[in-house]
Amino acid sequence: MRAELRDVASELAGVLWQRHTIYRDRAGQVVIRGEHVQRWISLASTGGSDEALLRAGRILDGGTTAPARAEAVVSLSAGTAALAAVCRRLLAETTDDATAPATRTPRAPRGRRRARSGSRRDGHSGPHTGLTSWIVIVCTAGFLGLCLYSAWANGS
Repeated sequence: MRAELRDVASELAGVLWQRHTIYRDRAGQVVIRGEHVQRWISLASTGGSDEALLRAGRILDGGTTAPARAEAVVSLSAGTAALAAVCRRLLAETTDDATAPATRTPRAPRGRRRARSGSRRDGHSGPHTGLTSWIVIVCTAGFLGLCLYSAWANGS
């Protein structure tokens, strides 16, 4: 079955993209990467004698693959043209997902956030220390000063 998947993937890649890379991943799936379109397709056996699981996803900026966005179970005996049609539909779904407006914007990791310019939602204009923070700092310093003075006065 693995050799058959490799052959089907070779034919399929030639129909879909002129420039492509075919490899086998750790799970035994055959992956077709189209770097120029930032998409990938994988074929995996489903346990059935003539069926394969087709999955499609995006290639991220660093070259790593994002999780599959669309998948379908297909018959390998359907022919290359029918498989290519299914792949194109799956690739279209991944493109629609990528261009759809996101409901939540991704945030940068905590250590690498950039300072925002302009006003923020909570009314602060930037990374400056606010009035409340200064009041807390002054009160804490006063309390520590009072403790040190008290310890010095009682110790003498």
